Order: sequence, then structure tokens, then C-alpha cells
Amino acid sequence: MKINLIWAGKTKEQFLLDGIRKYEKLLKPYAHIAVHEIKEEKGTDIQRMVEKEGERILKCRSPYVLLDDKGKHLTSVEFAGFIVKNMPEITFVIGGAYGVSDRVKQGAQDRIALSRMTFTHEMTRLVLLEQLFRAFTIIHKRSYHH
Repeated sequence: MKINLIWAGKTKEQFLLDGIRKYEKLLKPYAHIAVHEIKEEKGTDIQRMVEKEGERILKCRSPYVLLDDKGKHLTSVEFAGFIVKNMPEITFVIGGAYGVSDRVKQGAQDRIALSRMTFTHEMTRLVLLEQLFRAFTIIHKRSYHH
């Protein structure tokens, strides 16, 4: 399986980078992970920043699943089923610090929420990778998910 991850900017926190690398390594037997970091916009005009990042996201690829706090809430087992349904390739988009443009939301083939809580966009990267690993252990009946 191929999993494409599109997100804005680099992961700056070392502990998050370490966790991301850990789960990328754990996922290697199950899937090829391709991370596409788009340029993160800087400035004070938030709407303009979100629109510019949105243009970059839309240029990357389609179709995609948007991680969105207003998206569907899935259990880990349901998420594993979602992965199976979307084989052999799936693309996930994680917006920047201020979210994504309406065009990015409208262009998504699906929208998933990782939680009802709000996470930083950098923390979301790690949580998604852990849930992907958990999904593959569920799919392959490995003893990670209890």
C-alpha cells in the first residue's frame, strides 16, 4: 500500500520528529509512506495564508482525505476498515496552523476527525501515523491493538 501525507511546513519539535520517524519505521512492513511538505505561509493575513497553502495542497494530488475536526469520527477498527476500502493508495491532508481553505475542504473525497479535541497541526502528524500503524496491526491481526 502507498500512503501519501501532505502537510504544511516542517515538524519543528524534536520529540514529534522522533515519534514520526518511529512510526514511519514501524509502518515500513505494511506501507510505503511518502510525506509531501508544502511551504508554510507566514504573515498576519490569516485568510491569505490559508488560501496560499490551499493552492499548494490542491496542486499535490487528488483524491485525498482531509483530517478535519468536523469530519467523521471513527474508532480504530473502523479506521482500519477505511484503510482497506481505500487500498492500494490513499492520500491524507493535514492543514497548517490555521486550517485549510474552503476549496481544500470542498475538494476532499472524505473528511475524518482524529478526535473531538483540537491538536496542533504538528501533533496531528504523529497521531495520524500512530493510528495508521494501529490500523495495519488490526488488518494483519498483530498484537498491538487491544
